[in-house]
Amino acid sequence: MAGQFVHLHVHSEYSLLDGAARISKMVAKARALDMPALALTDHGVMYGVVDFYKEAVKQGVKPIIGCEVYIAGGSRFDKNPAERDNSYHLILLAENNTGYRNLLQLVSKAQLEGMYYKPRIDKELLSLHSEGLICLSACLAGEIPVRILSGDLEGAERSVKEYTDIFGKENFFLEVQNHFLPEDQPVNEQLVKFARQFDLGLVATNDSHYVNREDSEAQDILLCIQTNRTVDETERMKFANDEFYVKSADEMAKLFPELPEALENTLKIAERCNVKIEFGHLYLPEFDVPDGYSTESYLAFLCEKALPGKYPAADPLVRERLTYELGVIHSMGFDSYFLIVWDFVKFSRENRIAVGPGRGSAAGSIVSYLLGITSIDPIKYHLLFERFLNPERISMPDIDIDFCYVRRQEVFDYVVRRYGSERVAQIITFGTMAARAAVRDVGRALNIPYSEVDKIAKQIPNELGITLDKALSGSNELKLACHENQAIGRLLNLARAVEGTPRHASTHAAGVVIAPR
Repeated sequence: MAGQFVHLHVHSEYSLLDGAARISKMVAKARALDMPALALTDHGVMYGVVDFYKEAVKQGVKPIIGCEVYIAGGSRFDKNPAERDNSYHLILLAENNTGYRNLLQLVSKAQLEGMYYKPRIDKELLSLHSEGLICLSACLAGEIPVRILSGDLEGAERSVKEYTDIFGKENFFLEVQNHFLPEDQPVNEQLVKFARQFDLGLVATNDSHYVNREDSEAQDILLCIQTNRTVDETERMKFANDEFYVKSADEMAKLFPELPEALENTLKIAERCNVKIEFGHLYLPEFDVPDGYSTESYLAFLCEKALPGKYPAADPLVRERLTYELGVIHSMGFDSYFLIVWDFVKFSRENRIAVGPGRGSAAGSIVSYLLGITSIDPIKYHLLFERFLNPERISMPDIDIDFCYVRRQEVFDYVVRRYGSERVAQIITFGTMAARAAVRDVGRALNIPYSEVDKIAKQIPNELGITLDKALSGSNELKLACHENQAIGRLLNLARAVEGTPRHASTHAAGVVIAPR
């Protein structure tokens, strides 16, 4: 029954140190299983959405954008230590672009307003941003299953009504799962009763955290790294078995022989979800110019004003070059870009914040030179403007500017004040497990003596871009250790499985986005 099921509850490597599924591999698995679509529902974040969307489109699988959000038991603003673990899981899938934007709002506000150990939303936020979203009741950690298992059937029924009121009958589904856990059967039986009682749809999912069954050990290692535990500890967070992978339609059908409609509904939901993310469009903020000017004329005015100081003679070659550059900049829509860069460089200099001249191909621009963004005369040194901007190859200007790291925050704060906190954000960066780090992390999780792990890690060349495969192919000593010592062989195999996986997220030191809205 190939193609008769779609996975709607799927975690990737961006469920940090919890998911072991590489995006490209999980999409490839869905395609190999002849599934028409695949969802991405990482825990509380949407880090992997763009990579997932592009990869799914490339491989001919419809991408379904979603998230497994954490929903607070009370208000998202509650920060009571007693409430630390009082949150539930909930699956949200974007049906259309309105739903996608609402999902972005929910996930962002979970981080900015609801963060307390986990990024949380609440039902107030859900009510405000429910349009265009399809909701699934989630796994055993969902609010309804938790209440069922605690014997609070009245509370579970009340929760069903609340989610139905928020999303409507057509957009709220009760999620059944079967991972061969003792809790699955009683929860599923009650969910089926609720579905009949309230005329709601059932949907079958598998809480996928890795691509294939044999990847379960790598996922367990990631959990150990996350929780700073070792595999031989009995009282630790771990999955009960190896059933949490991307299963085939046949495997899913065998899990729910009495509920064929729960499998059919995955296809119906997949047909309804049609988010389109467009790439290749530039959305540049407008620079606020003085009255009587356009961004084009104000940029030209600033350049003309600086011209006598930089080029006292102002020979025809200089003026011709300036006219040409201003024409190209305007035709490409980058007038505001240059004014924005000029403005924060000017702020830095006026406030005695050390700012380096723009580096790279921007040095070939006379406009950059006249604005004080760069300090090298492109005419004197015969530098080409086309290396910086070329109308035949539309791309954003790239001006590298260095700021004093001690006072860089002052420049960022100025940009926030200038353009508004809703339009300015620092970008994210991910720490990934490089070859040596993967060996050390996995060795610690396997409880291998540090001296042995350290010896293996030091045999990996300290080179940029080195991988464990490259290290093994170039070192006979490493190969020998791998073959002769079973523990070391296991260590290296598991390290290869998690190598390159995002380990943590943090704020990028320099990348800042300024948006038009």
